[in-house]
Amino acid sequence: MSRIGNSPVKIPDGVTIDVKDSVVTVKGKLGELTQEFSGIDIKVEDGNVVLERPSDSKEHKAKHGLYRSLIHNMVEGVSKGWTKELELVGVGYRASNQGQKLDLALGFSHNIVLDIAPEVKIETISEKGKNPIVKLTSHDKQLVGQVAAKIRGFRKPEPYKGKGVKFVGEELRRKAGKSA
Repeated sequence: MSRIGNSPVKIPDGVTIDVKDSVVTVKGKLGELTQEFSGIDIKVEDGNVVLERPSDSKEHKAKHGLYRSLIHNMVEGVSKGWTKELELVGVGYRASNQGQKLDLALGFSHNIVLDIAPEVKIETISEKGKNPIVKLTSHDKQLVGQVAAKIRGFRKPEPYKGKGVKFVGEELRRKAGKSA
C-alpha cells in the first residue's frame, strides 16, 4: 500500500489542473508544467487531485507514489517555485552572471561559462569576506536540480579542506589528512 500515493494533492488558489489523454497539465502564476502518465487513474475532485491504481501489481504500486509526488512538485512549483543555493568555497573562487550566462572562476586555467535554461532565474551574491553564492530559482523542480548538479559537478567539494562547489547547508564528510 503506497502511503504517499493514497494522500490527495491539495490544489491552492490560482492553480488549475487539466487531465487529458494520459497528460497532466498544471498552470499557475509562475508558469505551466506538463507530465505524461500511464497505468494510474487521476481525478480532480473538489480542490484535490486523487490518484487510484487499477490493481496491486508491482508496476502500479511503484507508479502510484511516483506520479503523486510528481504532481505535488508541479503544483508547488507553479504556485511557490523552487530554489537551490550553491556556495563556492575556496580562495579565488568567483561567480558572476550576465543575463542567463553564468561565469565561474573555480581555480582552473580558464573561466567556465555556462548557458542557463531560460526557465531558470539565476542570481549571484558576492559579499566581501563571505563565499560567493549562486541562487537558482524556477517553477520546475527537476530542471533546478539538474542545473545545480551540473554546476556542482565542475568542482565537487574535496574531503580535506572542503574546497569546491557545495549546496548551502550541505554537511561534508571531512578527513583528517596525513599525520606526521
